[in-house]
Amino acid sequence: MSPWPISISPAAAAAFNAANAALREGRFAEAVEAAARAVARAPELASAHVLRARALRRLGEETAARGAYEAALRIDPKSFDALLEHGNVLRGLGEADDAAASYTAAMAARPMDARPALALARLMEEQPGPDTAERAAVAFQKALDRAGAGPEPVTAMAGLCRDMARFRMERTDLPRALEALRQARLLAGSATLAPLIDLDIAEAYLRLGMMDEAQALMERLSASEDPSLLRALAQLAYRFNFWAEAVAILTRWTVLRPEDAQAHLDLADMQVKAWLLEDALTSLDRAEASGAVPAVASAALRASIANRLGDAETALALYEGLVAGGQESFASNAAMSLLYADSVTPEVVAERHRALFVSWGQDARTRDSFGADPNPDRPLRIGMVTGDLHHQHPVNIFMQPLLARWDHARLPLTIYNMGTTVDDQTRLARRRAGTWRDVNTVQLPAQVEADRIDILIDLAGHTAGGGLRAFARRMAPVQASFLGYPGSTGVPNIDWLIGDPVVTPPEADPLCSERVMRLPNTVFCFAPEAEYPLPDFNASQGRPLTFGSFNNIPKLTPRTIRLWANVLHAVPGARLLLRAPSFKDAGAVTRFRRLFADHGIDADRLGFRGPVGLDVMMQSYSEIDIALDPVPYCGGTTSLQALWMGVPVLTLEGGQFVSRMGASFMTAAGLPDWVARDDADYVAKAVAVAQDRAALRDLKWSLRARLLAQPSWDADHYAKDFGAALRRMWCETTCRECN
Repeated sequence: MSPWPISISPAAAAAFNAANAALREGRFAEAVEAAARAVARAPELASAHVLRARALRRLGEETAARGAYEAALRIDPKSFDALLEHGNVLRGLGEADDAAASYTAAMAARPMDARPALALARLMEEQPGPDTAERAAVAFQKALDRAGAGPEPVTAMAGLCRDMARFRMERTDLPRALEALRQARLLAGSATLAPLIDLDIAEAYLRLGMMDEAQALMERLSASEDPSLLRALAQLAYRFNFWAEAVAILTRWTVLRPEDAQAHLDLADMQVKAWLLEDALTSLDRAEASGAVPAVASAALRASIANRLGDAETALALYEGLVAGGQESFASNAAMSLLYADSVTPEVVAERHRALFVSWGQDARTRDSFGADPNPDRPLRIGMVTGDLHHQHPVNIFMQPLLARWDHARLPLTIYNMGTTVDDQTRLARRRAGTWRDVNTVQLPAQVEADRIDILIDLAGHTAGGGLRAFARRMAPVQASFLGYPGSTGVPNIDWLIGDPVVTPPEADPLCSERVMRLPNTVFCFAPEAEYPLPDFNASQGRPLTFGSFNNIPKLTPRTIRLWANVLHAVPGARLLLRAPSFKDAGAVTRFRRLFADHGIDADRLGFRGPVGLDVMMQSYSEIDIALDPVPYCGGTTSLQALWMGVPVLTLEGGQFVSRMGASFMTAAGLPDWVARDDADYVAKAVAVAQDRAALRDLKWSLRARLLAQPSWDADHYAKDFGAALRRMWCETTCRECN
């Protein structure tokens, strides 16, 4: 890479090789350190500077990476890799002119390589202005010309058209993406690349709402015998909620390749996602029988199954074992499992969260490095990071009414979408956002910096697809956690946790690694935009009193089952109805019948229901008289849905955010008598409210009107409170003097 050969010491070579190995294995912080040693020992080795830049980029350190690339270019101004990758960094930092110059220099350095011309075409497509479309077209044609001059011109040009199409899909420019995919398909003919292009076309159809065309194409692709294609097709089907089809596709793979351990492992993973837990265990056993399944993959999948079976203690032990064994990527899984475990106190939950993530904040940016104007009265640029703005997801349910009322003039909003699922709710959120950006974890830090965000809010926490590592290294002057995670994240450099006076009382502040900003009423405002008519509660006359819960199985811990069994013993003749995705699985039903039987509850007092659509689920609250809240992980969305449908919730006030949500909701609803102090009080309150069916029925008829009279269910009021809270966060974090 250097313009002339240089000799380096054995120590420099060893550091360089160590950096290369660490980068290849995903140990990015170690790669940065080793590359820095190589640079120190061989400062004229341009490739060492490039290696350091690559590792820095994987850590989200785009500005530092820029400096490393520029150091390489001072040594070798014609280094192709440094020029191309330097252009990518500049593009991410919003410096379009300099990025274009770097790409142009890379084109000159290697005249037959199509990559810098393609990168320049993408850059130009992103830019505003009257001539950028023309410049993009010219650059893309140059990329095609270079590909066409290579050894396999047709395949290369088809691949370029596909790459451009996928770039346009990332930008949600779906019509032009489809146009490029059709060009790619014509070029590919019957070549190996053709099915992959068809798969991309199917995704474009799905995202454009062309469901019939997508399903026809996906059905044709499912006849393939190519394992990699079947695997990708199953993932696409799952992303767009075709769970049964995804399972069927992977099942076909196991039939075609019964000896293939990966086929059975992938099928087991998909069956877990589809809540087919008994089938998943069978598939996992078959995969493990081959002896080819890595211990990490096996433990991770068994932990996921245990979690979905309600065995939080086993899931926690497996995840913590993985983390202790050096598998740091499972730290967030371990954190989530802590919230469900009966055996862990709130103090231990807080301590373990901090310990799991303390290293993530190393070498983070300082708040002062952003140079933000502290003026609290100016428009504050707000960013939100999420991948969950799609149908039925709790984050979407709560965010849509807030987005509909957002004050874009005073709080200009950018949503950073890290998800891959796109449906009508995603498109609605995109219309409501001031700016919408589809990004991945690598792109996120540079994009946030380019947008000069003042307050960045994480809406995912430790759930799947989040970006907490980037938050830990600080992407904005003020960072906050809201909605997606029910408690303190334990992650460094998240400045604020948004709560309320009940869910996060001042005496619980030591449990939080963040400062707490309390909204004046309740932390979440349930203001459904769909019409859900109240059930006919008179139809329940004559049937046994029915307790119920629509919470997912992981919340049904041993303590919860014991508590609910005590309620059933104390209210003779009453029944318990449980609805959860896991109960589509016969093994899960059998397991929970046995768990209740261990506490003396006969199977005929229990009812189990599997998953249904949201409209049907809301109407099925007519089958329940009283909702029972689980412990220690209270219901969130399900409790608010129950209240909206006229079903009061009996809850127990615990010692941390996740255990106090029910208390927050019932207090905000003006029903503090439904909040128990301990297990005995929970049972006593259940007996008391069950004794007067007429009074209970009157409460159910009046409950929605009662909610609508409370400020916590006033979406307009809530939106103003939320905006004011953001401004207070900014003021208290950055201003020396606040009015």
